[in-house]
Amino acid sequence: MTDRLETKLHIKSWDEKPYRELADGRKFSRSEVALSASDAAIEAEVAFESLLYYRSDGTSDFTSLLTLDGRLGDRNGSVVLRGTGTYDGTQARVDFVVVPGSGTGELAGISGTGLSVSTHSDYPFMPLTLDYELR
Repeated sequence: MTDRLETKLHIKSWDEKPYRELADGRKFSRSEVALSASDAAIEAEVAFESLLYYRSDGTSDFTSLLTLDGRLGDRNGSVVLRGTGTYDGTQARVDFVVVPGSGTGELAGISGTGLSVSTHSDYPFMPLTLDYELR
């Protein structure tokens, strides 16, 4: 049976630093983000790191690893999500998949997929939908 989590992660900090900048405005960047979640379906500390490629027009593609550590539903543990995303200048979209074997504690054996779609008006929150199964 698949469960669905729909929540808004609270962005506590966002530290992004370019590590390669090109003369035409393109750049490569790395970000570290700390978030938290607290509602009936989840109580967790969340962190992710991303590697981003920005085009000269400010749009980007990126890849991320997100760690969720806490309570998901009525189970405690941690899980890692791998994300692939885009930013079109207005909206950021990240498709997630649970990294196989990453679940710990009562989240061991978790599998699933997720999605986050956000705009600047969502800040300081990051919406997240996660469809998951626990064996």
